[in-house]
Amino acid sequence: MDIVVKGRKTEVPERFRKHVAEKLKLEKIQKLDGKVISLDVEVSKEPNPRQADRCDRVEITLRSRGPVIRAEASANDPYAALDLAAEKLDARLRKQHDKRHTRRGARRLTAAEVPDHVPGAATLNGNGHAVPDEQPDGVPTKKIGSLEVKGEGPLIVREKTHVASPMSLDQALYEMELVGHDFYLFVDSETKEPSVVYRRHAYDYGVIHLSTDPMVTQAQPPAAGGTLGG
Repeated sequence: MDIVVKGRKTEVPERFRKHVAEKLKLEKIQKLDGKVISLDVEVSKEPNPRQADRCDRVEITLRSRGPVIRAEASANDPYAALDLAAEKLDARLRKQHDKRHTRRGARRLTAAEVPDHVPGAATLNGNGHAVPDEQPDGVPTKKIGSLEVKGEGPLIVREKTHVASPMSLDQALYEMELVGHDFYLFVDSETKEPSVVYRRHAYDYGVIHLSTDPMVTQAQPPAAGGTLGG
């Protein structure tokens, strides 16, 4: 394989062609990519005097059986531009070379091997779904937020706890409009009980008051829980 050097709207001196051959060592390139087909170097010159600091541009194109690799750079002379473009080409060749070797060296794990190699990985069943941990009684138990659910329990996507100060219904409506929600949970300042104000149709609102059943309170101990705010 030879290096083809050509100029676009400019003449390429023989001295520069020899410098290209010395700079772009084919043995080194073929060691990084053994399937190189061609290597082209194009030199062009920008006639605009305002771009004198980057008037000379060098573009290197390497074609192989894999993806085409290009590297280009501009400088105030073609030799400096070639040096910059060659550094970029070398970096991209090494990156491509390392990627190929990483893919070859890596062995894919089977689904059965994943729990042995990856700490905390879920075990999958035949359908590809995660198998929950088995408890001594044989009933699968999974952790959802702060709850431990046995079997098929409710799915809690998010849990929040807010500190709520008692307020009037008018204040609750104002707070709901302020946060832009369709409902607002608050503690009624008159009844001291949890209540929910919600948006119905157009500008109509509804309110739900929650009162404690004294019979249930006497029969059962109070359950621990948090207070949610809007």
